[in-house]
Amino acid sequence: MNQTVVILDFGGQYNQLIARRVRDLGVYCEILPFRKATVEKIQEYSPIGLIFTGGPNSVYAENAPKIDPQIFELGIPVLGLCYGCQLIAHTLGGKVETAPSREFGKTVTHFDTTSPLFQDLPEQGISWMSHGDYMAKVPDGFALVGHTDMCPNAAIADEVRGFYGVQYHPEVNH
Repeated sequence: MNQTVVILDFGGQYNQLIARRVRDLGVYCEILPFRKATVEKIQEYSPIGLIFTGGPNSVYAENAPKIDPQIFELGIPVLGLCYGCQLIAHTLGGKVETAPSREFGKTVTHFDTTSPLFQDLPEQGISWMSHGDYMAKVPDGFALVGHTDMCPNAAIADEVRGFYGVQYHPEVNH
């Protein structure tokens, strides 16, 4: 069976690294610029999942990259990384705003290991943070499944719909 993951690129510096990590797991993936990621184009790939990359913008900025909200109605699991996480929250009714303080670099992160996202992982680890915004309010249906000392919602999960987001970059090894 051919499994495909579609990576929507929002201008982050790690998009190729994300693709490599997915391919290292034996899963085929394609990177699509967010401007070309229409519902129809995504459906052409019949993906088993979508990954939203990071990016340099704030989701609430006037010209920030956006997506068609109908993507969330396709029944495809979604993982958002950094900007991608904030985009999920923003698009689905959460609130993203400037963080009280920026997080950058190696950061101690605490995980809820009852979440499928962190199952079989230690309850604490080091993650690579690079964000100046945070989710002041997560959308309805999402649980907080990860935090840092400065970010109470470093990871979110809506397990019913299969939507997950992390404020950090799991693809980076430092």
